[in-house]
Amino acid sequence: MKNTFSSIFFGCLLLVLGCTNDSESDLLVIEDPIDDDDGVEASVTFTEDIQPIITNNCLGCHSSPPRNGAPFALVTFEQVRSRSSAVLRTVSAQTGEPGAMPPSGRIPQVAIDLIAQWIDEGRAE
Repeated sequence: MKNTFSSIFFGCLLLVLGCTNDSESDLLVIEDPIDDDDGVEASVTFTEDIQPIITNNCLGCHSSPPRNGAPFALVTFEQVRSRSSAVLRTVSAQTGEPGAMPPSGRIPQVAIDLIAQWIDEGRAE
């Protein structure tokens, strides 16, 4: 029994020690899609950047026709463009309270930043 306990203890100890890392250079770095390699901000496009965000986070309800009580569709460029400021305001401010959009939880900040950049660049006009 003592040998079994010792084996389990040392196995767990090795597992814990093997999974720790003090080196920041070994950590996964996720590239910010807003910046190009040359440091210049890339232009955000509806097809490449915004539409995938809407598809993955909004179309469950804001489809055509809208479902689950959604008051409007966000399927086409025109539908998203016309409501872009409201979409940004809604996804930026929500933190899980009732009525939050999307209901599954807040979308990643990088996606919110892409929507904001798209609007700021005037591409939503």
